[in-house]
Amino acid sequence: MGTRRAAAEYQRDVEFQAFTAGAAGRLLHAATLLTGDPAAAEKLLGTVLAHTYANWFRMRSEDPYDQARTELVRRFAYRPWWRRPHGGALDRLTAQERLVVVLRLFEGVAEEQAAAQLGLPVERVRAICNRATATLRSRPTPAPARSVAEVRAAAEKAGKQGAAS
Repeated sequence: MGTRRAAAEYQRDVEFQAFTAGAAGRLLHAATLLTGDPAAAEKLLGTVLAHTYANWFRMRSEDPYDQARTELVRRFAYRPWWRRPHGGALDRLTAQERLVVVLRLFEGVAEEQAAAQLGLPVERVRAICNRATATLRSRPTPAPARSVAEVRAAAEKAGKQGAAS
């Protein structure tokens, strides 16, 4: 490897390290809001940062945070249905609603930019955001009430199982 290439790679390493020191926390928070699981968020963020590092030379004039956020959104949006989020603060929202809420309310992205990133019309992003905020503001539906007899039967069953072992 030539000295010019080595110097360029060293510069990339220094710049990327500074970028991750400043942006990784916020990106991890966004990934955690999207996935609802800290372990899945760290895995998603690791994939996004690896992609950003690999493309560092190509995005010299672009904002690396925007590129990383776009990649985070893309990787989350196009994951298989069996890897969709379950749990977290945004548990009652669909995956698309989570994306819109995180982009619009947490990241502060304009409606037009969010629509362009998601490939949706601006009106659709606005409607999804309104529906998601209404869902988050409403109270969750309570669990169905159990009768006293059902509670006693469950307690007796648990007591019999504990005594049998």
